[in-house]
Amino acid sequence: MEALLLLIVLVTVFGVVIMPMLRRRRERQEFERTAAAAEAQTGPLGRTRDPLSLAKDGEPAATTGLVPVEQLDVRLPGPDEELVTALDEAQRTQGWRPVGQLLALTDDSEQRWQRVQSLAGAAAMELATWRAAGEPPGGKDAGWLRTWRAEEPNDAGGAQVYAQFLVWQAMADPGAAEHRIILEEARTVCAEAARLAPDDPAPYITELFIARGLSYRKPDFEALWGKVTQRDPAHMGAHLAALPYLSEKWHGSRTEADAFATSAAAGAPKGSLLAALPLFAVYDHLPDVQLSQGMYQGAVVSDAIEAAQFAVNSVRPGHPVEPHVRHLLLCFLVRAERYPEAAEQVRAIDGYVGAIPWVDGENPAGQYAAYRAMAIARQ
Repeated sequence: MEALLLLIVLVTVFGVVIMPMLRRRRERQEFERTAAAAEAQTGPLGRTRDPLSLAKDGEPAATTGLVPVEQLDVRLPGPDEELVTALDEAQRTQGWRPVGQLLALTDDSEQRWQRVQSLAGAAAMELATWRAAGEPPGGKDAGWLRTWRAEEPNDAGGAQVYAQFLVWQAMADPGAAEHRIILEEARTVCAEAARLAPDDPAPYITELFIARGLSYRKPDFEALWGKVTQRDPAHMGAHLAALPYLSEKWHGSRTEADAFATSAAAGAPKGSLLAALPLFAVYDHLPDVQLSQGMYQGAVVSDAIEAAQFAVNSVRPGHPVEPHVRHLLLCFLVRAERYPEAAEQVRAIDGYVGAIPWVDGENPAGQYAAYRAMAIARQ
């Protein structure tokens, strides 16, 4: 009888504990192998060769319409041919006028915010690359941005891009001795940009990043948020910038972040992306160690995924922040093993990797390539 009980216990333990643990371990190892294959082929600035030589049904990856990984653009979350053309010209000639003129003609507040982010990020990457190579000051080290500020100090676009550029510099090395000094300078430039374009929410959105880094008190953060919503209450980019401050990793809690995201989603106007905000709140509070895929199939994550899918399917055509949502959806759908839906996101955003979650790592192109590989191979 004791032997029978022991056998039952062993079978139960093996079936309930050991088998699922082994399955999760195999899944984790398989995913890590895919990611490692992509990361092992990384080139300068996160440019890689494609980890998949074959896609679905054994067809060459090129025939599926996927962008070769060495051509992935780490500067942008999605297509913006006008910006790419202007930025390439600015970086080639180190002249600021192509990007300055484009930004001056950008009236949509969401698109303007996105372009400010991308221009500042490109300048920061350019400067970091030249510093890493040990090049002397000058030359192609984002000199076009310095010249822009020097030649047109009263240009609101130049001030906005420079303020965000300083923020990206500070965030790239939060442990640096000059971290706070750079953020203080960024705050000064934000105030200048706000004076030059009083109705534009962009300077205040940039200051939301500064509020996080300089540990604004809650009343000060709320006052700043009020200035943003006074100018554009449904601005998706602004909500994405504000959310981390309220997370438990910074100055809030999971409850505060969830409440902020849920409230914004509930009050979202038609054609807005705010319904996707809860998915970003979930992402901000993912545990550091994730051993089970089951958490991505639970009610909380599933509901957030469904809301984000609703948002991208109902948003106004060409919304400049839509690619941000699709990149995060790709990540969550792959982790939830919903590969056909993940492949839909790849088809919508392939070619660009300048978005969360990829930019949170050291190798955005490699990480994206690994998730893309999983989505396409298993759809």
